[in-house]
Amino acid sequence: MKRLLLTSVLFCSFLSLRAADITQITNAFKEGNVSSVAKIMAKEADVIVPGSAKKYSGSEAVAKLDAFFKTHKPAGFQVVHHADKKDNGFFTGEISAADGRFRVNIIYRVEDGKAVIQSIKIE
Repeated sequence: MKRLLLTSVLFCSFLSLRAADITQITNAFKEGNVSSVAKIMAKEADVIVPGSAKKYSGSEAVAKLDAFFKTHKPAGFQVVHHADKKDNGFFTGEISAADGRFRVNIIYRVEDGKAVIQSIKIE
């Protein structure tokens, strides 16, 4: 029984080391803080927002997101689903804004234990 417990604890510890920390992304979306997003954006990223869908450079992607946040000021953000793999992951969330709710899908890759955004889809 002790071996089973020890094995379970070690396995769970190993899994937690592999997961990327998405807190910086979720906090940025809660606050509508594009300067925080800019720090974790890939050099190129797919951005899909209402009225636009394209692959942008990192700075253009941040500008597109900034325009969205100015039009739809976030009042909150909640993660609905999150899945991690070895070197990448994704999560789905929901932005609460004064003019409605928006579903958000973010795909990221893991670099040095940190999530780097590759794709943002807001609908």
